[in-house]
Amino acid sequence: MNTRSVIFDMDGVLVDSYDAHFQSWRRLAAEVGIEFTEEQFTRTFGMTSQDILTAFFQRPHQTAEHLVELDNRKERLFRELLMERFPAMDGAAELIDELRRAGYRLAVATSGPPENVSLIVDRLGRRHAFDAIVDRSHITRGKPDPQVFQVAAAQLGIPHDRCAVIEDAPAGIAAARAAEMACIGLVSTGRRAEQLVDADLVVSSLRVLTPTNIADLIDLKRV
Repeated sequence: MNTRSVIFDMDGVLVDSYDAHFQSWRRLAAEVGIEFTEEQFTRTFGMTSQDILTAFFQRPHQTAEHLVELDNRKERLFRELLMERFPAMDGAAELIDELRRAGYRLAVATSGPPENVSLIVDRLGRRHAFDAIVDRSHITRGKPDPQVFQVAAAQLGIPHDRCAVIEDAPAGIAAARAAEMACIGLVSTGRRAEQLVDADLVVSSLRVLTPTNIADLIDLKRV
């Protein structure tokens, strides 16, 4: 089988969601009476919401049910902000279209909730372009564990060595490497190129990627 696949992370790859995530966490923190700084926020890149809540929001005698309520509240705040302003990543829609025309099978793989994924792929107008969508409901372990990418490849029916992952966070790059997939690191808001050096290729824009150079990267990784 010669079919190749590209697996897209969502936040920072399909949508420039840095500010919406930061502001939604800050609003949630204010509601519960704690401070959540940008420095703390940058340390959470690639973590699941549950991991972030456990690390920064959990208090003595707080129940698991209350953490779930906080998680749901945070994600509602996030979606409200994206509905007010949706900053699609430059070149995302065009790259998706080019890859589809070239015969790639495409997936979104994220630890975000399904409601977030639906909002983002619909606002991009590209739901039809994805052959698989993996969200937190499909996984039990967050990045840097490779599970999310392994599930995506299984849903696509594509061997891991014919997949390329586009990621913008070190934890996501580590997950892609653990899945033994080619990995492209994308510089985005809050991320610097030097943080992505473990990727096989680091780019400053999706517009420099093409079906041909992604195929070359996959094939080189397989050698």
